[in-house]
Amino acid sequence: MKFLLVKPMPPKESINLQSFMICEPLELEYVAAYLERAGHEAEIVDLVIDGSFQKAFAKDRYDAVAFTSYLIHVGVVRRYAEYVKRKSPQTLTMVGGVHAEVVPQDFESPYIDLVLSGGMYALEALLPLLESRAPLKELRRAAATPKRTVFDFPHPDRTKTAKYRSRYNYIYHDACATIKTSFSCAYDCEFCFCTRVGKYFERDLEDVADELQEIRERNVFIVDDDFLFRRERLIEFCRLLDERNIRKTFIAFGRADFIAENEDIVALLQAHGFDAFFVGIESFKKEELSDYNKRTSVEINEKAVRILEKHGVQCYSGLIVGYDWTKQDFDGLINYLNSFEHPMVNVQPITPIKGTPFYEKVKERIVEDEKNYPYFDMAHCVMMPENLSPRAFYYHILRTYLKTSASAKGRKYVRERYGKKIYRRVRKGAFTIAMQYVRLILKPNIGRKTHE
Repeated sequence: MKFLLVKPMPPKESINLQSFMICEPLELEYVAAYLERAGHEAEIVDLVIDGSFQKAFAKDRYDAVAFTSYLIHVGVVRRYAEYVKRKSPQTLTMVGGVHAEVVPQDFESPYIDLVLSGGMYALEALLPLLESRAPLKELRRAAATPKRTVFDFPHPDRTKTAKYRSRYNYIYHDACATIKTSFSCAYDCEFCFCTRVGKYFERDLEDVADELQEIRERNVFIVDDDFLFRRERLIEFCRLLDERNIRKTFIAFGRADFIAENEDIVALLQAHGFDAFFVGIESFKKEELSDYNKRTSVEINEKAVRILEKHGVQCYSGLIVGYDWTKQDFDGLINYLNSFEHPMVNVQPITPIKGTPFYEKVKERIVEDEKNYPYFDMAHCVMMPENLSPRAFYYHILRTYLKTSASAKGRKYVRERYGKKIYRRVRKGAFTIAMQYVRLILKPNIGRKTHE
């Protein structure tokens, strides 16, 4: 069989970090490797870089087209699937990815044949049935095969994205590959989608090291939802890097409480190439951290940032702004962030996503049409601000960026630490997002107006 594996282009209406990063479609590289090992043909098209789906689909006759998708892509994938069925009714259409795993019902469509809610495990169960031309009813049962807590699939086939690889980057790191060493998250933050994709488990580190040795890029983004989880595992990871003489620059996600309690591990990781951690600070307010079930504190968060600063590791801080915030709250956030040496932040209104406990709590307050998928991007207001107009709310988010990571001091720091080439790329991305916010600020306010 011949498969076309598709990474969709995000809708132009969405505001997302694609302006700062283009990551390889790791999930599709796993699928391609598995299909090729089974004797099938697989081609990956990355529409973030490659442009037109219609042009990609016209290149060959495919037996199946499979899409990966986040929430913002749902409408796009439905349109692509409809295009496939109108042009080639016999071609099987499939969709996978984390949103399909947690909220498969969002992909219900006469043009989508299979929703792989079990991810790679569903593909494993599905492939023999595809080969035997089993009826669609049986295929759909296989597509719902549940996950296991053992990951024994072949390494991603990165040759399938060879023509794109020079374009893959992550914020301040060009030519950046990705790798996954664990799955899901052991915590249960109420707003977080990561905790809903199954039980947390880890890959064997020897196998991870094998894969790292296959990666040609100098920079590697570890896309675990929480890489900083167990001391012993991190020590073993560093031992394997030494044993195999693996020299990379790493970026990863981690929790503030682990950093605060394990400064020696931070120092060890920095000595083994860890340049930055993305830390979900979430809030500078005690009561908000409690509401999010974050299981940390303002004091722990600050200690974590100070430790990273001490060891020369960049902290990318994720901050959530509340819909009940006032101008004074934004002022407080700006002052809090600027108390750190080099604040690099992602500031976003909290987005209620189906499948999370937070969504169930607030779904009656959502004022945006839930089928307007591009707006559920962690950047748009999908609930009504309580003390500011939407226009003012967006203005203060943009102001926060301009007063912190995008300030003159912040720009100088990026130029000096990462060089002019990366600075120019990041500046271009920042300008793109700033203009998206400006357009939102200039739009007429929706709902009631309040004091700005």
